[in-house]
Amino acid sequence: MIKSSKNIFVIMGVSGCGKSTIGRMLATTLSLSFFDGDDYHPEKNIQKMSKGEPLNDDDRYSWLKDLNLLCKEHRDHGAVIACSALKESYRNIIESDLDPSPIWVYLEGSYDVILKRLKQRSSHFMPAELLRSQFEVLEPPTNAICVSIEQEPTQIINSILEKLGH
Repeated sequence: MIKSSKNIFVIMGVSGCGKSTIGRMLATTLSLSFFDGDDYHPEKNIQKMSKGEPLNDDDRYSWLKDLNLLCKEHRDHGAVIACSALKESYRNIIESDLDPSPIWVYLEGSYDVILKRLKQRSSHFMPAELLRSQFEVLEPPTNAICVSIEQEPTQIINSILEKLGH
């Protein structure tokens, strides 16, 4: 599946599933740059989420376009990007005009497991109350490497690499 270390990987899933942790680890393992999609949200999105208000498609559009540009900027040397990418339409925006398409890695976990994680985290603008809305709009991908989050991060990385043929 992987042609070289020059691929774009998008680590996706709901808030609290471990996208940043796994993304950083995968980037280090593959000697690629890591980018956290949360860093590309416009301030108005962060303010909205901080107030406990879920984002809508219009809120996300410019953010997704920026992530598409980020992918394009790094397509020649590869990168790992952490991004919720909850809907297929969002993933389509991110991978628009990219050849090859990014390799999607979906971190799967139950609502209860992820809610417990979110309640233990204090340094993020996304409140635990918004998790339900993320699960409501989540459209699990059909073209992704799917990995359960109910294992240690090192095991998750090993599972991803195994599915990539490494």
